[in-house]
Amino acid sequence: MTTTAESARQREAQRSPSPCRLLRSVGGVVPRVPGMLLETVKYVAQRGSVDSLGVVNRTDAPDGPDPTRPLPGDPDTVLRRSAGRGDLYQRVYRIEIADPQIGPEELIAFLIDDPNLASPISLSVFEELSGERREDGAEFVVRLPGPWDAPVRIVDRTDTSFSFVTLRGHMEAGEIGFCAEWGDDGRLVFTIESWARSGDRLYHWVYDLVPLTKSVQLHMWVHVCERVAIITGGTPAGKVSVATHRWKDDGDG
Repeated sequence: MTTTAESARQREAQRSPSPCRLLRSVGGVVPRVPGMLLETVKYVAQRGSVDSLGVVNRTDAPDGPDPTRPLPGDPDTVLRRSAGRGDLYQRVYRIEIADPQIGPEELIAFLIDDPNLASPISLSVFEELSGERREDGAEFVVRLPGPWDAPVRIVDRTDTSFSFVTLRGHMEAGEIGFCAEWGDDGRLVFTIESWARSGDRLYHWVYDLVPLTKSVQLHMWVHVCERVAIITGGTPAGKVSVATHRWKDDGDG
């Protein structure tokens, strides 16, 4: 059971990157500009392969994974969505794959063993921090261009799914889950579902005011879905569907 002191620490807001860190990050961004431009071109080219349902504004109580449940590892390093800023977003990316050569269990094993197999590495590179066996509690940091890195921890692992919970230092506060299962007609269905808010005040401002931020995020996870189809040896059975739900100013977690 989470103690009152632990609960208070987990709700504590995260500070934005310092001005010095912002300046230092420029040096890391410049060498990656060509790759970022390439990914931008790919994003523009792939719009026809995405079925985006737009943003649905919700007023009911959000559900999703219990944001207060005990998690493996040090609770003080977790950045739960209650510690985030601004609106709460649920984002769901889904692809159906025809004639896959591997099943859900094999796909999840591939992804959790090496997330870079599906990641757009010119934008985001996973580095292992701990946990070679990839069980609950194992940690990665996702290296990104800019002042934020994205540390995450594996939680809720099963044979056909796993989730990453965000750790302090991440630009978002919440978690993201990956699930593979058999669907109709022998198709393999792969789903990414996230529940998150901005991790600090600066990212909240950037996300709201810089449309490219949303576009890059969408492109990154669509890329993962399309790479998953390649990994399975199958063929996408239609477009990648994207659905986004938003709850205004959800500060309760």
